[in-house]
Parts: sequence; structure tokens; C-alpha cells
Amino acid sequence: MTKTVYVGMSADLVHPGHLNIIKKAATLGEVTIGLLTDQAIASYKRVPYMTFEQRLQVIENIKGVTRVVPQTTLDYVPNLQELKPNYVVHGDDWQQGVQKAVRQSVIDCLAQWQGELVEVPYTQGISSTALHKAMKEIGTTPQIRLKSLKRLLSAKPLLRFLDIHNAISGLIIENTKVETKNGIQEFDGMWGSSLTDSTAKGKPDIEAVDVSSRMGTLNEVLEVTTKPIIYDGDTGGKTEHFVFTVKTLERLGVSAVIIEDKTGLKKNSLFGTEVEQNQDSIENFSLKIKAGKDAQATNDFMIIARIESLIAGKGIDDAMQRAEAFLEAGADGIMIHSREKSPDEIFEFCDLFAQLSNKKTLVVVPSSYNSVYESQLVAKGVNVVIYANQLLRSAYPAMVDTATSILANGRSADVDDKMMPIKQILELIPGGK
Repeated sequence: MTKTVYVGMSADLVHPGHLNIIKKAATLGEVTIGLLTDQAIASYKRVPYMTFEQRLQVIENIKGVTRVVPQTTLDYVPNLQELKPNYVVHGDDWQQGVQKAVRQSVIDCLAQWQGELVEVPYTQGISSTALHKAMKEIGTTPQIRLKSLKRLLSAKPLLRFLDIHNAISGLIIENTKVETKNGIQEFDGMWGSSLTDSTAKGKPDIEAVDVSSRMGTLNEVLEVTTKPIIYDGDTGGKTEHFVFTVKTLERLGVSAVIIEDKTGLKKNSLFGTEVEQNQDSIENFSLKIKAGKDAQATNDFMIIARIESLIAGKGIDDAMQRAEAFLEAGADGIMIHSREKSPDEIFEFCDLFAQLSNKKTLVVVPSSYNSVYESQLVAKGVNVVIYANQLLRSAYPAMVDTATSILANGRSADVDDKMMPIKQILELIPGGK
């Protein structure tokens, strides 16, 4: 009787190391590849460049592969329990790190039917990490970046976005990673904030920086990064102008725009009722959403409606009425905003939003209620969390401290320990080394 072999694989960038594993597996019996889904891969590292369907097409056509099945979790056990293979073949690089526990669960599972784990020595000179780095340096295309937000939303329970105000802030978001017990954690994308963009230009956050200028900032970021961008569209301006903004953003490869249901001269929402702020009517704002959706060239671009009812003190009922209307008008999601220190009213909105038959992507911005944990937001059904201004707010005090120290001491040596070494900042910039 022919023996069976199981190989779990993400196969985003297939290289000789993968082929060596498949070749070894084929000498042991009929090879079934458990191809990790986007969701499984996203649970411990970045979503793959190729879609599951594209990766499936590649693996199905590799010599020695008998069949391919989806592996929907990082954990092999569900597929192993169903298939009961004689062997599992894997590279020996999972003996340490985030997959060490996964490896042990495979060994324990195979023991139930005297199965065997066969480990293939790591292929020297080949590194998926290095290949991914090379691809990032090459860059991406507007079409790929445009689609990336929807792919991420389908693969991960919560996405985290951080503010940009120039290209260097984009590179920080692109490259910052932290290894935890749950795998590598990183930001999923960038928030093209009007507040941080205008502040970086020394202008007030009242839409004083026009769309053309803001597109300049976006282009600087787009040139040196690959992650998706959500653009802060403020009120969207006049409906007739908003349709051109949508077309421009989509053409650039920006994944989404968020517009708020206010009219008149824009004032930052965190001022709340301290300044005069007027909400647009449900009817008018719905028409703006519809016009924007009609202007799209693809189904990949997203228009998300930002509701200001809680900021304006109009309460949950008004916010929910607007959410239902804006979703009906075609909005791809809702951003609910609050200036309270507690997340209680946001949680109340989330609970009601979860009951909607037409619910879509839910976005929050915990600037005021910043003690809330991402795990709490996930539990409430939030899909995207935007850290809307933290990079700029942390950069300004650091620069002021440096400037003050130079003036006080008549030299710069006293702040050397607070600054990034020149060599390190040069290495941050692609091609700078």
C-alpha cells in the first residue's frame, strides 16, 4: 500500500528550499500539500504577495505533488487528523521561534497512528526573508496596493494603521516589526491624515492644505513603501469635487478614503462642541457617497463614512440611523468617532452595529480613549484601528528637545544618545547605503 506524506507550505515565493522538501517527500509516498490560506499566514506574519488561488496554481504544477488541500490554520492538527499521513515533511528551521510549538503539536498528533516527522536540512544561501526584502525594495504597483486592503480585511481579524506626514514616517510604518509569542507584529498600513499632513506643513487642520498638495505627500510615500494607504478625506468637499478625488486616489493605488459627515469650514473633531461644527444631512451625505462610488473604476477602492454624531453630542441613536443610511447608500464601511476618555460609547455603538444585516467594515480611532486594548476592539467586532497622529506627536517633542539642548549647551554632543546614528538613518532609506 502506498504511503502518504503531508507537507504544509505557504509557497508565496517558491525557491529551491521548497523544491528540496517536495522532492524528499515524493521519495516517501504520495504527497499532499497543505497550502496555508491567507488567514493562516496572516496569523503569524505578513499576508502573502500572491493570493491563495495564485499560489495553488503554482503548487499544483510542481513535479511530485499529488494533490493540494487548504490548511486554514497555522496548526497542522486539523488536517492531520483528517488525512492521517504516514509522514509529515518539513524544513528543520521550525525547531526554534514562533513555529516551535506547532512542530511539537505535529509530533504529538502523528504519535497517535505511529506517523513520523521527517525534517529536511535548511537550504543554505536561500532566505524567504531576504527575497521578501528584495521585493519590497523593488516596490509594488498601484493595482496591487489598491487591492491589498480588502485582502487584509479578509485575512485578519484586526488591521492597525498609523499616521504618515512624509515619506520617512511611511518607511517607519513599512519597516517596524516586533516579535512576540504570537508571531511578528507590524502595522498593516498607513493613515494619510489631514491633521498630520497640514501640521507638518505648518498650517491649521481646516482643509487649508489643498488636495493637490496632499497628493504630493502621498506620492512621496507611495514611491518608497508597499503597504496600503487609507486617505483622510475630511468632508470630501463639494460632491462635484469629491468624485475627482476618488478617481485620483484610485489611480494612485490608495486603497480607501474616509470622509466625515460635516459641512462648512472643517474643525478637528477632538474640539467637539467647543467650536461650531455642523453635520451634513443624511440625504446630502448619502448622495456624496453614491457619487463617489459611481466614480470608481474598480471594485477594489473603498469609501468609508465617518460619523460625527457622538462628537456632536447627538447620541447613539443618531449615529446608528446614519450608519444604516450610509451603508445603504453604498459606503464600504463606517468609522465611528468619539472624544470620550472611556471607550464605553464606542462599545455600545459596536454592539448595535454588529446586529445590522448590512454591516460592513468597522473603523475606530482611539485617540482619546487610548487605554483600550486591540484585543477588546476585536471582541467588539472592530476591523480597523487607526492610530491617527501618534508619529507626528512623538516626533515634535523630540525635535524641540534637541533644538533646546543645542541652544543651551552651545553644541550638539549632549543629545547624541537621543538621536539615530547617521549610518542607521542612511540604511533606513532604500539605496542609501
